Amino acid sequence: MQHLLGHETERFLQSYDEPRTYGLRLNPLKYDQHEELLGELTSLFTLSPIRWCSNGYYYEESARPGKHPYHDAGLYYIQEPSAMTAAALLDPQPGEVILDLAAAPGGKTTQIAGAMKGQGLLIANEIHPARAKILSENVERFGIANAIVTNAAPDELSRRFPAFFDRIMLDAPCSGEGMFRKDEQAIAEWSPEHVAMCAARQTDILEHAAIMLKPGGRLVYSTCTFNRSENEEAIAAFCQQHPEFSVVETERVWPHLVRGEGHFVAVLRKSAEANDALPATSETRAKKSGKAKRSESKERPSSDMAFVQAFAAESLPGGLPIGPGETVRYGEALYWLPQGAGSSLIAAADLNGLKVPRPGLHLGDMKKNRFEPAHALALAISANHAAWVQSYAAEAPEVHAYLRGETLPAESGHTGWGIVAVNGLPLGWGKASGGIVKNHLPKGLRRFK
Repeated sequence: MQHLLGHETERFLQSYDEPRTYGLRLNPLKYDQHEELLGELTSLFTLSPIRWCSNGYYYEESARPGKHPYHDAGLYYIQEPSAMTAAALLDPQPGEVILDLAAAPGGKTTQIAGAMKGQGLLIANEIHPARAKILSENVERFGIANAIVTNAAPDELSRRFPAFFDRIMLDAPCSGEGMFRKDEQAIAEWSPEHVAMCAARQTDILEHAAIMLKPGGRLVYSTCTFNRSENEEAIAAFCQQHPEFSVVETERVWPHLVRGEGHFVAVLRKSAEANDALPATSETRAKKSGKAKRSESKERPSSDMAFVQAFAAESLPGGLPIGPGETVRYGEALYWLPQGAGSSLIAAADLNGLKVPRPGLHLGDMKKNRFEPAHALALAISANHAAWVQSYAAEAPEVHAYLRGETLPAESGHTGWGIVAVNGLPLGWGKASGGIVKNHLPKGLRRFK
């Protein structure tokens, strides 16, 4: 740190005796329809803007926004403020095909998805199964309809998807020096050997990211550590090996200079004239993965979609929140697989042999020739798309009763499937019959007991 900061080192070290910072980021997929809630949120959590993220805000530690029903509704994502820099610099655009290569727990994935506004294709990958499950849960809570979650090693993906992505986010696994004030475990795990191991692993992951990026594409590399071997030196070595890449800009967040923990970001561009192989088509990708174990997905587009459409006609007159794609079945579970566009079309065959915790939007489950909607579908729609909605103020006892898994009294005329909401934000499904709304919030999400 003395080498990096010189006379600023003492001020940097003193910052670790100061309280850490806390941040949340509003979800444009939901907030853009409920902008009137910002005043309430500001009052509730004492929000103040984060300058490098247009929808990011600091909050006071005592506010505990993770305990509020708005969190269950996916209105915001709780994220360390400096971590919001990387996805902002990725500058994702609606309609693009984007990869978040090391995505768990989902902070950058959800930030990218918000900027994409439901258009295009987002693949969020995590190599560790338990963390991939957490990533899937956050994708669901945020109401993201155009994302696929994979649980794969980078080399598995690069074999299947060469020159496939317009933009790639690589928040690389690192030694975590920027998290020392936030996480004591990061201190316990640090060693010079760990730094060297992380740098070697980052070099390998960058190689696979280079293969998957289209000519003219944008790659953002970030870490939450300070040392040069995992940051500037890693990028310099990569660009020396790959002259088709150039550095557009770099950004460092220092805890003694801003209200944030610590982050490094490098923005790279791949030359439009890069001599890459042509992107693989769905057919050639399927052939390349033919030796792999086939997935359990089975396509029944005509019969399955007929059940979904019948459900939507009765219970979702506002329509399904889906773009171009196809239905795929994993056991009873029915998903809508988003397709991408142009040279980046994707099909169910492309996923054969991959572990895919979430192959798109979970529409629902097929149970003995009947369709039961998934919680993910409830969070991906606007409440006014449903046949009926029972919406309550955040402090209403009905909200807490619903989040505990209890039944609610049905409002006059409500029958069948509908939405229980907090101030217009869907919390989940209810099924009304005989004056009672049966609670369909998944048992694993119930709380306030």
